[in-house]
Amino acid sequence: MTAVTAPTALGAPSTAAVVTAPARRRPRLTPMRRRRALVAWGFCLPFLVLFVTFTAGPVVASLAMALTDMRSADLRSPFAVNSVGLGNFVQLLGDTRFLTSLRVTAVFVLVGVPLTLTLALAAAVGLNRVSRLRSLFRVGYYLPVVTSIVAVAVVWRFLLQPDSGLVNTMLGLVGIAGPTWLDSTTWALPALIAMGAWRNLGTLMVIFLAGLQTVPRQEYEAASLDGANAWQQFRFVTLPTLRPVMLFGAVITTIGYLQFFEEPFVMTQGGPLDSTLSVSYFVYQQFGFGNYGYAAAASYVLFVCIVALTAVQFRVFRER
Repeated sequence: MTAVTAPTALGAPSTAAVVTAPARRRPRLTPMRRRRALVAWGFCLPFLVLFVTFTAGPVVASLAMALTDMRSADLRSPFAVNSVGLGNFVQLLGDTRFLTSLRVTAVFVLVGVPLTLTLALAAAVGLNRVSRLRSLFRVGYYLPVVTSIVAVAVVWRFLLQPDSGLVNTMLGLVGIAGPTWLDSTTWALPALIAMGAWRNLGTLMVIFLAGLQTVPRQEYEAASLDGANAWQQFRFVTLPTLRPVMLFGAVITTIGYLQFFEEPFVMTQGGPLDSTLSVSYFVYQQFGFGNYGYAAAASYVLFVCIVALTAVQFRVFRER
């Protein structure tokens, strides 16, 4: 029971008049509520079973695997493997190929994410000003996203051919001798970054275009009346309004680029000389070599990097 003092005529509390109010109690679990809860859990049960079996279970198993020296030869007796603790993680810190894959992935993310965001935002702003054929351009920009990576790789291989490719042909018209793009340790990674930005441009463009259409026109009119030019309207009206949209786009793009695997797998196989070796491709190779515990440890390093960068992005793009 809680005591409530009633105020006097002058507004001061009086100790004479005390009104007791019953304490709040938890709602009683009636048979109807119990049946509803059981029905709700029944609907959730299929998802929980699938989630535990195919997501949570493998995650826990891979973490346990990362702490062992499990190899392909141990599959018939998985309980006979030896626990190495953090030995796999310590070994990764001294593995030059893994450190190279971290550097390549970092370059791919630090260059590819801002490039993709900038191009997608520019395309979205341009399409937002177009009244006709907007749907046609939207479909055209989005087509690479739904196109098979194999088809995209074949097209880009033809474009980047050193002798007959369209890119080197166009460079030759202005007197520039194009390099051997995919066979050069200098140009192979920039070529993959360009292909990744082109392929993922459509997704962010559609997201940004949807965000731009939610900006109230009254804000642009008010800014125009205050003397703001087009750049100032974009900087002080458009960008602050798109902050949550940019956060979402930056997070999903960063996560995807940190796990980039298809581009080096199809185009360069991690070469030349590991210049396009990503962490995901390194993990794939270690699984192929039968080093399951070592590969699981490398995948958890990548997971920690993803979590850390996502936290930083939430910090940078948070609303102020």
